[in-house]
Amino acid sequence: MQAPTSAIVFLNLFIIASICMIDIQCEKERPADKEERKSQIFPPCAACKILTNSFKKGLERTSRGKFEGGDSAWEEDKLGSYSRSEIRLVEIQENLCKEVKNGETQCQSLAEELEGRIEEWWFKHQDAYPDIHNYICIEKTERCCLENHYGPDCTPCPGYPDKICSNNGKCKGAGTRKGNGGCFCDKGYIGDTCSGCAPGYYESYKDEKTLLCSACHMACDGSCGGAGPKDCEKCANGWHTIEGEGCFDIDECTKSDEICPGNQFCINKEGSYTCLACDKACNGCTGDGPDMCIKCAEGHHKKDNMCINSDLLGRKKKENLARYLTYFGLCVAICIILQRNIYAASIIGLLVAIYISVSEYMIAHSDVQDTTANMDILGPA
Repeated sequence: MQAPTSAIVFLNLFIIASICMIDIQCEKERPADKEERKSQIFPPCAACKILTNSFKKGLERTSRGKFEGGDSAWEEDKLGSYSRSEIRLVEIQENLCKEVKNGETQCQSLAEELEGRIEEWWFKHQDAYPDIHNYICIEKTERCCLENHYGPDCTPCPGYPDKICSNNGKCKGAGTRKGNGGCFCDKGYIGDTCSGCAPGYYESYKDEKTLLCSACHMACDGSCGGAGPKDCEKCANGWHTIEGEGCFDIDECTKSDEICPGNQFCINKEGSYTCLACDKACNGCTGDGPDMCIKCAEGHHKKDNMCINSDLLGRKKKENLARYLTYFGLCVAICIILQRNIYAASIIGLLVAIYISVSEYMIAHSDVQDTTANMDILGPA
């Protein structure tokens, strides 16, 4: 009866969700949350980057634009290239920051503050500074640093230019006027410049420019000299040492028959074990399933080395009663909704009809197995 039960639960949830969609208007995003995102404040460099990125998206949007007059060639000749025209600049500025979801208010405020700088770059400095971010955020407003530089004076990060933190970490404050330039090492690396392997890792490759640290085997407690359990300097809990052979898993499940309390059985894992619940037909078991029972649970008996329910017919009656009560409750709900909204009641009534039809169809097909089980219990007629 597992399949029909799962189907009934699923269809119940589907009907409840449908009622919710009909009776309640759900908002995609609460106005308070949207306003909070708009008013979010970022550090100076990040805010400037958001602004210049928005400007770059405007450049992309208008990259295929042209003058709106009838004679484009004449306009290009008389008014100059559209690509660097004031008209294109105005089009970009009118939509600046509109696509920004987090920090839109700050972006718009910064756009107003730096409007003159943006126009200065547009008309005079595009050739010298092809990237507007470098001109606005680094050169003129000094809110950011070049990549892999940090701090008020834009100091180069450790290992600059080609071995930043030994290529195994990130420089704190890189690209901003903040940070101390220290290295935040990737997992498995340690040291001021991330030039060493952390405990639990070993040096798997090294040359003049590259250090590669790989994790020790799970059998190791701390350091190791290689990838396998035989390379451990010390074995972790759940493993034992064999002289000259390395670390081997301890099978905790063979230590005691009572290692797993209650109606559970033991499964050995590398370095550990886990306890899983026996089948509900069992009172003690050696594995999963009703055929692995040591004894049968109350209300069950053994047949062909398998514990089965001794009262399938009684259980069937209870399930039928619960099912019919569910149908009755859905009908009552439709009647209540009908008084308020006939269209909602019609839709929900259709869903209930589908629900009952599918449920009964699946139950009817599962009855073949139930009938077979009942015949096994009752014996041949």
